Amino acid sequence: MQFTQLGQSGLTVSRICLGCMTYGDPNWRPWTLGEAEARPFFKRALGLGINFFDTADMYSLGVSEVVTGKLLREMAKMEEIVLATKVHFPMSDGPNMGGLSRKHIVQGCEASLKRLGVDTIDLYQIHRFKGSVPIEETLAALDHLVSQGKVRYIGASSGYAWEMARALSVSERNGWARFASMQNHYNLLYREEEREMIPLCVNEGVGVIPWSPLARGRLARTTPSPAAGTVRADTDNYAVELYDQKGDDAVIAAARSVASEVGVSPAEVSLAWLLSRPAVAAPIIGASKIEHLETAVRALDVKLSAENIAALEAPYEPHPVRGHG
Repeated sequence: MQFTQLGQSGLTVSRICLGCMTYGDPNWRPWTLGEAEARPFFKRALGLGINFFDTADMYSLGVSEVVTGKLLREMAKMEEIVLATKVHFPMSDGPNMGGLSRKHIVQGCEASLKRLGVDTIDLYQIHRFKGSVPIEETLAALDHLVSQGKVRYIGASSGYAWEMARALSVSERNGWARFASMQNHYNLLYREEEREMIPLCVNEGVGVIPWSPLARGRLARTTPSPAAGTVRADTDNYAVELYDQKGDDAVIAAARSVASEVGVSPAEVSLAWLLSRPAVAAPIIGASKIEHLETAVRALDVKLSAENIAALEAPYEPHPVRGHG
C-alpha cells in the first residue's frame, strides 16, 4: 500500500479509501450488503493496507456507520485508522434532522459517534454546501466540535469553488479549523472539477478524495453496455443523471484501448489516471466484490506514459455541472 498526507494536514491516509455506502441495511437499497456480507470486505481492505474508510450518517440511515464502526473496532488498530463520515442529508422528515445548522451538525456528530462506537471522528465532512444556513454558523459549529475533541479534521463534499474559497476564508479570518479535504465528483468521464475546484485545492493545500472514481462502474466495464448487468447499475437512477453525454462512450473506449496497450484492466487505467492528478490523495472505492478492492490496489502500480494520458483525455467534452445535488 502507498500512503500520503491528506492535503497539507498531518493526516496520513492510504491512497485508496474504502467507501462504505455499500454496507449497511439491504432494505435501504437493493445493492446494500448487510454486516455478515460486509465483513470480508473490511478484512480484505485491512489486509491490503487500506487505513482510510469513508461513510455518512445518511447511508442506510445510520446503519452503515454502525456496521463500519463495529467491523473496524473488531478487526483494526483504531489508532492507525482514518475514519471519515459526513453530515447534511435528512435523517428523517422531522424538523432539525438535516442541513448544516449548529443544532443539526452538533447533534448529528454526537449521533454518529454513538453509531460508530468511537470517541472521536477523524474526518467530519459536510455532505454538501446546500442550504440557507450562513457558512459562519456551519464553520463555527464544526470548529466547536474540533475544540471539544469530538472531531480531529473537517472536510467538505461537492460544491462550487467559490463556496469552498469562501469557507476557507471565513475559517482563516476567525481562527477556526479549516477544511482539510474536498470529496468531489471527479473521474475520466467528469472533469469539470479541473476548471476551478482542483486548482483551488492545489493552491490551498486541500486534499482531494474523489467519489465515483469509476463513474458508477462505467469506466470499469469491458462489455458493450456502459451500465446494465449489476443490481446497482439496474437500479441506480442517479448514475443516469450524472452520465448522459454522448461523448462519454468515446472516453470509455479510450480507457479500454489504453488498458489493452498497457496490459491491465480499464478500471486500473482509469484509477491510475485519477491517482496521477494534482491534489488527489485517495479515490473513494465502492466495492461489492472483493475483486473491486484488489483491482483498485493494483492501480497504484500502473504507470501511464504522457502518451497514455493524452489518449485518455483527448475525447473528453465539457459537461454540465453534476453531483452538487
